[in-house]
This record gives sequence, C-alpha cells and structure tokens, in this order.
Amino acid sequence: MPSQQVLQEKISEVEEIIQLTMQYKVIGIANLQKVRAAQLQEFKKNLADKVYMRVIKNTLMKISIENCKEKTELKKLAEYLTGSNVYLFTDLNPFRLALLLERGKVRTTAKAGDIAAFDVVVPAGNTGQPPGPIISQLNAVGLPTRIEAGSVWINRDTLVARKGEVISERHASILSKLGIKPVEAGLAMKVAYDGGLIITQEQLRIDINETKQSIEKAHANVFTLSLSIAYPTPENMEMLVKIAHKEAYALALNATMPFKETIADLIRKAHMEMLSLSSRLPTLKGKALLTEKSEKG
Repeated sequence: MPSQQVLQEKISEVEEIIQLTMQYKVIGIANLQKVRAAQLQEFKKNLADKVYMRVIKNTLMKISIENCKEKTELKKLAEYLTGSNVYLFTDLNPFRLALLLERGKVRTTAKAGDIAAFDVVVPAGNTGQPPGPIISQLNAVGLPTRIEAGSVWINRDTLVARKGEVISERHASILSKLGIKPVEAGLAMKVAYDGGLIITQEQLRIDINETKQSIEKAHANVFTLSLSIAYPTPENMEMLVKIAHKEAYALALNATMPFKETIADLIRKAHMEMLSLSSRLPTLKGKALLTEKSEKG
C-alpha cells in the first residue's frame, strides 16, 4: 500500500510538472551546487512575482518532458538533467532571468577546492590578530608581515589567488580568518528553453557594458550612413534638413542668387571682392606702364 501511494504521488507530481511546462513560455535549469537553503528561499521570495521556482528530481523532470506531447522540443533539455538542479518557470526573457540570478549572487567564505570569483587581494594593514602561529600561516601563503602595537600587520597589498583559480585549503583558512570572501554563491543558469529554442549557459552570459557600447557604436555608424545617403528617418530628419539648408545656402552664394536669406552675404562677398580687386590696381597699373614702355622702346 505505501508503495502504491508513493507511485500515485509521483504520477501526480509528473502531471503538475507537465502543467507547469504548458503554462510558462520559458523553462530554466539552474545549478544548486553550493547554494544554501536560506539563499534559495531568498531567491524564491525576491522573484516570486516573476518566477516560479521548484526543486524537482531529474528523473521526474525527464518523465514529464517525455510525456509533454504539446512541447516535444522539451526533450532537448534531457542532456542537462544532471546534478542538483532547481527549475525555473517564467514568462520573462531568458536573458533577463539570467541577469537577475547573476545579480542575486552573494559573496561567501571559501572552502578548499572552491573557485575564486575574482582576483583575491589581501590588503595591507592590521589583521587584528595577536602575534602567534598566525604569523607563520600568513608567511606560508606569501603574505609579508610585521608586528606593530601588539597586532600582526600585512606590509603590502598581496595577490593570493587569481580569478578562476582553485583555492587551496591553506588559502581558504587564512582568507576566512581575515574576513575575506572570495567565492560567489547563488544560482547559475545552465540552460534555458524559450519557445522551442535551447539557450546554453555560454549564450546566456552577457556583458552589459560591452553590449551597450556595441549597440551605441552600431547606432552611430547607421546614423552616419543614413546622413551620407540622405535616407530620411524620424531620428535624422532634423539633421538632414540642416545639411540640406547649409548646402542650398552655399550653392546660392556661389551662383550669386539673390534671396532674402542670401542678400546680406552676397553684398559682403561683393564688397570683399571689390577690396581685393582695388588692392591689386596699383600693381596692375605698374605692369601696364612697363608693358607700354617696352613696346615704345
């Protein structure tokens, strides 16, 4: 009887999961490794109005997607159903979902084997530790020390681990004693299903600043091109009118076409040409006299 009850519960859960896959446009799979229960609850609370999170056994998820007849493309997720996962059901853009999860990460103390989330630098200054075994422990990981005012001080800023490097047990112990948290804990998106499209973790990873700069550069290039070929758009119309007015004005001046707008500049142009010509008259007269004398001689 108990086994029959368990079987019925699993069948009910599979049906619930199928309903969830039908209800939401996007299904995300996030890695639960190194995520504490309290952090997961915080994520659920913060995203409650946007995302439905549920920890599901991979075997049940596999059975569910195999039996979801309306979304056969879900079977593409099968290869990602490994490890400890939390499943996210949402109508959010998957890239926005990945960003929300990334921003929700918190820094935590390291354990042996953890990966440094950034370049870990131990700053110079007072460690707050009294002289003792701590000195040899600090020196063993390359931290130069001195004793001052009854405390152990670190002489200079020192890099102890680079981003992406594995943190050793010795480094993890020292960093913990110094209150330095070099590891980021949180949900990491492994993959997302969006309307039949599978988006991998690498594809979901976006550098916001780089993307923004790329869009701005593309916009500037397109704007410049539209001006050069005089292609009118709502964004460039004002600039095109200014360019056209400037070119028409220059053409009117060169062609000496008197209009209300050009008459003042035409008069100034004529005046400048007159001054230029009058300044050359003595020279021209002199040349004419020399020519006349030469002919008479």
